Amino acid sequence: MRAVPRLRPRSLAGQVFVLQLLVVAVLAVLVAAAFLYTAHERAKREAYDRSLAVSETFANAPGTRAAMRSRDPSALLQPSAEAARKQAHVTYIVAFDPHGIRWSHPDPSLIGGHVSGRFAPALSGKPFQETFDSTRFGEAVDTTVAVFDERHRVVGLVSVGIRLHNVNEMAVRQLPFLLGLVALALALAAGGTALVSRRLLAQTHGLGPLGMTRMYEHHDAVLHAVREGVVIVGEGGRLLLVNDEARRLLGLADEDVANRLVHEVGMAPRIAELLGSGRPANDEVQLVGDRLVSVSQRPVTDAGGRAGSVATLRDTTELRDLSTRVDLVHGRLQLLYDAGVQIGTTLGVVRTAEELAEVAVPRFADFATVELLDPVLRGGEPTPADTGMTRVATAGVRDDHSLLPTGEVSGLLPGGPVADGIRAGRAQLLADLADSAEWRALDPERARRVLEFGIRSMVSAPLQARGRVLGTVDFWRAGQPPFDTDDLAFAEELAARAAVAVDNARRYTREHTMAVTLQRSLLPRSLPQHSGMEVAHRYLPAKAGVGGDWFDVIPLSGARCALVVGDVVGHGVHAAVTMGRLRTAVHNFSALDLAPDELLAHLDELVTRMDTEEEAAGSSDPAEPAVTGATCLYAVYDQVDGMCSFARAGHPGPAVVSPDGTATFPDVPGSPPLGLGGNLPFETTELQLPAGSRLVLFTDGLVEDRHRDIGTGLETLRRALAVPGRSPEDICRAVMETVPASQPSDDVTLLVTRTHLMDPERIAEWDVPSDPAAVSGIRAEALHRLELWGLDNLSYTAGLIISELVTNAIRYGSPPARLRLIYGHAALICEVTDGNSTAPHLRRAKHSDEGGRGLFLVAQFANRWGTRYLNRGKIIWTEQSLSTATPAPAAQDYETLLDQWGDDDSDL
Repeated sequence: MRAVPRLRPRSLAGQVFVLQLLVVAVLAVLVAAAFLYTAHERAKREAYDRSLAVSETFANAPGTRAAMRSRDPSALLQPSAEAARKQAHVTYIVAFDPHGIRWSHPDPSLIGGHVSGRFAPALSGKPFQETFDSTRFGEAVDTTVAVFDERHRVVGLVSVGIRLHNVNEMAVRQLPFLLGLVALALALAAGGTALVSRRLLAQTHGLGPLGMTRMYEHHDAVLHAVREGVVIVGEGGRLLLVNDEARRLLGLADEDVANRLVHEVGMAPRIAELLGSGRPANDEVQLVGDRLVSVSQRPVTDAGGRAGSVATLRDTTELRDLSTRVDLVHGRLQLLYDAGVQIGTTLGVVRTAEELAEVAVPRFADFATVELLDPVLRGGEPTPADTGMTRVATAGVRDDHSLLPTGEVSGLLPGGPVADGIRAGRAQLLADLADSAEWRALDPERARRVLEFGIRSMVSAPLQARGRVLGTVDFWRAGQPPFDTDDLAFAEELAARAAVAVDNARRYTREHTMAVTLQRSLLPRSLPQHSGMEVAHRYLPAKAGVGGDWFDVIPLSGARCALVVGDVVGHGVHAAVTMGRLRTAVHNFSALDLAPDELLAHLDELVTRMDTEEEAAGSSDPAEPAVTGATCLYAVYDQVDGMCSFARAGHPGPAVVSPDGTATFPDVPGSPPLGLGGNLPFETTELQLPAGSRLVLFTDGLVEDRHRDIGTGLETLRRALAVPGRSPEDICRAVMETVPASQPSDDVTLLVTRTHLMDPERIAEWDVPSDPAAVSGIRAEALHRLELWGLDNLSYTAGLIISELVTNAIRYGSPPARLRLIYGHAALICEVTDGNSTAPHLRRAKHSDEGGRGLFLVAQFANRWGTRYLNRGKIIWTEQSLSTATPAPAAQDYETLLDQWGDDDSDL
């Protein structure tokens, strides 16, 4: 008999279908079992609830209690029980007495018999429920409740039962729906399997499992048997296939490279870059270890649109020597070119030496060091007598070397390669340092550590320019092959190119140092501290050299402060000198307490006179610009009332940043630059600045250059300033990082202040009547205010000063007169204002004079005093330091002391 073959699916899709069929069947059985169990439990719970509801309803129905207490309970309860049973669709309703004798039953023959179940628990008053099996009803749920009379005595019980078979029928009726879902799942599985089968056949081009297996075996045999490397790289540079020959050529024989990135498997960086890029290549030769590998690569795209590449590799090691020589020559030429580009990018001597060391490592040497003669570092001309050198630059493949560190001082020791190279003017070769007794004898301990570190070879080349030796550069090798004679010519050429750049930097350093020293001596080294504002500043010189920008903060009388920013035309020493002259002039004019417009008028006249005098002397140099054309912005801030006055001559106006961060450019009327005004008047603008405002003064180099107009620069500055809550230092930092050009063509000066208002409690004012008798009362009130301020130690001297100044204002001034005391952070300021513009002057009175000693007395007791003129009248002010005070004489009061000077003590 022929055996019946077993039904076994051959295709992968068929196997998947069988698996899905089994999974669906198992899930269907599990779901059905869970459904039936859940339905049974839910049916039982519903039976309990229904039996309880029916039993309690019947027990509490009208007439149930009376019927149970009647002479013939069965006659009354049987009809009502049967009617309720049929209406509630329960199996039975049985009423019985407390001893278990039935009064009603669906089977009338059982009336009068004893109930078969338990009912004792229901006598306590709580419903009693149970599930039981009976021969008559099968499995049923029973609920028994007791019926009580008025005295809470049990008069009877009601038992209601529901057969569970009736409840389970509802769950059974839902099984067809469940089976329908299972059938639908099987249909979906079959359809999915058919779709997968069609997709697999499309992707394998109709090949079945056997055909695919044979094709893979042939592919594997051919791919790994050929003597040509094959590498397939997928999207993102991930390796998909590397045959045995490719593993050997790339040094990956022991590596598992499947699905790894080309840069992660340890192959040579250049060939990894080529394979990862996917770019086309035709017989491109790459050095891989000790092999030369020819690579041909083509980009490909698979059926899914994913890009990749296929590369073939062939071993061409016989071309190694030729390629090595070509690469060496090409590398040396490239290194010389790079040295010409990278060395001398700045005009710093040390930085130029560092660039020389950096360009040589690691392409020519493992380590490079540069020593320069000490005069070169200062910009001076070295002489043959100079032997002290300092190591200024070190570069290497490692930082833990044992060479002399940067900053150490060395000398030209005879017998060493450095001294020999400088004397001969040629590079010196030490191919093997261990065999050089002369080199080891220079510093035996350091030589031992250098050799232990692994450095084996050295070339020392002198740095020579214009016939003068500037220093030396030493090249060291540890991991690379030792230097040979072919390297000497290259070292000399590299040193010669670098020496020219070092000499240019040296000459620039000399000139720049002179100009910077002069400019720094003329600019303020530190700004004075003022209680009315916080100040921060920045000065960025132009790349062309030292310029003529300047700034100043000048304390003035009466808790005021002057802010100045100016710009002199041109660069260099002449501009720095001119800047110093103008800065000194502004200081002198500020000491006169002039208004901003008056100060600029005097400065304009001075500039005109300076240029006129130089032209008259015939010493004008066309290379040196005239003073005319200089610009200046002068501002005076009063911390008592927050008023700030501005005047400018050809200079950009200020910026004001309000406490909420709003940045604006106030409209300050402009005037021509200094020396070009033609006697035109300057204008003053006054602004009320709230406390916490930022006042920003700057030169045009900050916002204007050859590639940007001033409008764009001002808008960039406004955005940089419009941030609330920053300190002046933070504002300076933010502005200098964002606003100026990377290489400004003009100097950049920035002065930022944050204003403060003086506490009104620290200011006291009194109107002075035109009555000499009022002096004592005003003095008493002023001394009382000093007592409230805690300035008792100044009361004596302040009383004398107040008496003298108020008396003079009453007798010799013009109304209105006013006294103001300002409790400053460092001094007590006393100001007396009157309407007379006549200036007092200090003089020494003769013994025969009856007066003239009052102002002398004021000058003796005050630390500073002076006169400030107003549009109408003047202010005489004094300052008394809070840290020093003059003690009051024990036996004299104010009136006694003042009476010594007589009645006429005016100094007017």
